[in-house]
Amino acid sequence: MSSFRHPGVVFTDRTFTVPLDHADPTGERIEVFGREAVAPSKVDEDLPWLVYLEGGPGFGARRFVGSEAWLGRALEEFRVLLLDQRGTGLSTPANRQTLPTRGGPAEQAAYLSHFRSDSIVRDCELIRPRLTGGRPWTVLGQSFGGFCAVHYLSAAPEGLAAVLITGGLPSLDAHADEVYRAAYPRIERKVAAHYARYPQDVARAREIAAYLTAHRVESAGHLLTPEGFQSLGIMLGGGQGSHQLHYLLENAFVTTPDGPALSDAFQEAMRTANSFAAHPLYALLHEPIYGQGERPTAWSAERVRAEFPQFDAATALAGDGPLLFTGESIHPWHFGTDPALRPLRETAELLAARTDWPELYDTERLAANEVPVAAAVYHDDMYVDTGHALTTAAAIRGLRTWVTDEFEHDGLRAGGPRVLDRLLALVRDEV
Repeated sequence: MSSFRHPGVVFTDRTFTVPLDHADPTGERIEVFGREAVAPSKVDEDLPWLVYLEGGPGFGARRFVGSEAWLGRALEEFRVLLLDQRGTGLSTPANRQTLPTRGGPAEQAAYLSHFRSDSIVRDCELIRPRLTGGRPWTVLGQSFGGFCAVHYLSAAPEGLAAVLITGGLPSLDAHADEVYRAAYPRIERKVAAHYARYPQDVARAREIAAYLTAHRVESAGHLLTPEGFQSLGIMLGGGQGSHQLHYLLENAFVTTPDGPALSDAFQEAMRTANSFAAHPLYALLHEPIYGQGERPTAWSAERVRAEFPQFDAATALAGDGPLLFTGESIHPWHFGTDPALRPLRETAELLAARTDWPELYDTERLAANEVPVAAAVYHDDMYVDTGHALTTAAAIRGLRTWVTDEFEHDGLRAGGPRVLDRLLALVRDEV
């Protein structure tokens, strides 16, 4: 272990060894990294633990600078573990460079089948007694971290003192098709709101998509396409996302000797936004996190998009309507345009075709839940359907919701101490 100090917090790095396959505890093992955080004045105190599960899938826990955002509130009473879920951050990596050590695509897909919420929760249950001495801890789950928390309630509620969820109540039984069928209308509403705020972006978005249709544009090996440009709509799910998207679009073109061209600055910004180099598991597992039972996910977002032809770039450009951005969805073309994903295309195909995903949620156990649970549900969350979230909330005994339109999906970051404070008050029946 190694420790270092920031203003208002002492961090200690910890590494845990866990089975790759928890059904085979004597088999291959991998490492899971966690960063402990504690207030300097409480270093020697016997504090309750809170484990933070980041959104994703495929993102390591946030790297805090000091006690910013919600962390300072948590450090008032908890010792916090910022967990890099398996395959992310400083845990044993899973990416285009490391996965070939597993073998071919079939072996890689089999390996990645152990990187969903069920395995993450089993990791937590191995780590917890090592840190708490066996006492239950509080889980704070953001987005996909909330999906993991709901599985935790299904699989190991005895390990939980309380559960706090922000923008992460999953449907308990919806197939990925139903998830995306509900998502596209939400995305269309977000795009309409963006264009209402910045009407000048309607023409600019069409100009950019038309340019990418007429020209082959590559940036550092990344192919920039109209579909990739549309995917920048993922920004619209954050509180400042509409403004950030507008500022990106206003810098799109420069005048060259050959006429208007996409600026280097825009190309770099789009490449960076489209790249999965830092989080390839997001692309590989984004649909498999919904997999349960025999029905494959089978590139659900791509198939369901055909039911919403208004999202087709060519159709939009052929008419005079606005180009619609897309949101949090993964498509086969991602594995052709992004150099971080191209070597993993066949692996992704095998994951999409898989028909034996384990069930993730025990509805009977959730209906009998005794763990205090509170969830922030964002009124028109672009990433997690509000209707699905509220249905799940009703299915978990004792869960208290805070439904708010004050924040978008990034409320925990943007609202910081206020969001965590509200959830803690709810699980303690203080409001």
